[in-house]
Amino acid sequence: MTVSIRASLLLSALGMAALTAAFAAPSDDEAASHHTRHWSYGGENGPQSWAEIDPANKLCATGAQQSPVDLSGALNAKAPAPIPRWIPARGGNVINNGHTLQVNLDAGGGVQLSGKDYVLKQFHFHHPSEHTIDGKAYPLEVHFVHTSPDGDIAVVGVLVEEGEANPNLDAIWSTAPVKEGEAHISHMLDAGRFMPSDEGSYRYEGSLTTPPCSETVHWTVMAAPVTASPSQIAAFASLFPLNARPVQPLNRRYVLKTSG
Repeated sequence: MTVSIRASLLLSALGMAALTAAFAAPSDDEAASHHTRHWSYGGENGPQSWAEIDPANKLCATGAQQSPVDLSGALNAKAPAPIPRWIPARGGNVINNGHTLQVNLDAGGGVQLSGKDYVLKQFHFHHPSEHTIDGKAYPLEVHFVHTSPDGDIAVVGVLVEEGEANPNLDAIWSTAPVKEGEAHISHMLDAGRFMPSDEGSYRYEGSLTTPPCSETVHWTVMAAPVTASPSQIAAFASLFPLNARPVQPLNRRYVLKTSG
């Protein structure tokens, strides 16, 4: 029987620290399964070494448009925000891949960005947030990953601060495996319910925040955070104490700030 995050919290008083140490160890993932070294968020295989682990990761060290970034100093602009076309979907799969919890959807709709349609493929979580605003990190960040037929990637990031409980997390948290594995979520999942009511956002051109760090991502990070309860944040942090890449140099790029 799959052990959920909710169950893991109940076990915390009986030795959650030991369980976390065992389950948080770096492990194979789809991008690096054929290598003897596997990237991680700390230690000798941490972000500073990603480019050394695999030649395919060279942009992690040499790229000029890497993500995440600090979103300070943004220029006010009238750039259009993504037009949401998400579709509530009943059911999906939540995967603990050793790096994060990822929710795969077969028919979750998508967004339109600059006249191009992108299909929502998956969303996943980072603790703490990868993007910062004026140097401030948030407890969580959710990335909604979309692709277009020609291979472009559009990611919508949502920052999460501590506050009221987020009911959208309950079905995921109660089902997610505490060690590597996959479980089915039977509840309704709607990406639109994760969005803040304020449509203001930051826009910039960047990369994947995990190897191979491909510089093919159109980033939108919502300016207003949503909330999660302290216990919801603690549940994720118990499995992933750190799964955020450090902020990268902006170099010659601009960050645009759009109003809602």
